Amino acid sequence: MKRKDYISWDEYFMGVALLAAKRSKDPNTQVGACIVDENNIILSTGYNGFPTGCSDDEYPWSRTGEETKYPFVVHAELNTILNANGKNLRGSRLYVSLFPCNECAKAIIQSGIKEIIYLSDKYASTPSTIASKRMLASAGVVTRELTARIKSITIEF
Repeated sequence: MKRKDYISWDEYFMGVALLAAKRSKDPNTQVGACIVDENNIILSTGYNGFPTGCSDDEYPWSRTGEETKYPFVVHAELNTILNANGKNLRGSRLYVSLFPCNECAKAIIQSGIKEIIYLSDKYASTPSTIASKRMLASAGVVTRELTARIKSITIEF
């Protein structure tokens, strides 16, 4: 008899996104993402951080003050799209730990991603997220919050 306590595809791919987020060096917010095709094959993963070649020791991680991280950090969604290295993303699904901002929404729409599955929408009332939701809806990109059956996945080495 087969095992019945296996994780769903949604839980699996969100787990991959959350594992990718662990690579982020951002001291405040770690976001991960994973793009999957219609056959449940992972096309790309990514997390928030500075662009390749920009040392995370030389750029600011601060959220406030004279110089902040915001002009420099590449969001997880955009990094994941760029990490796909030109693969066809049309009709794919994006799993992401935080609902995408308006700038990432533009890249998501342009890349042909058709569904976004997210864990948190903690910035729902911000102008950036409101604009994001408006554009995604206009473009026909489906968004849904993941309601997992499980609370955690344990990985042991």
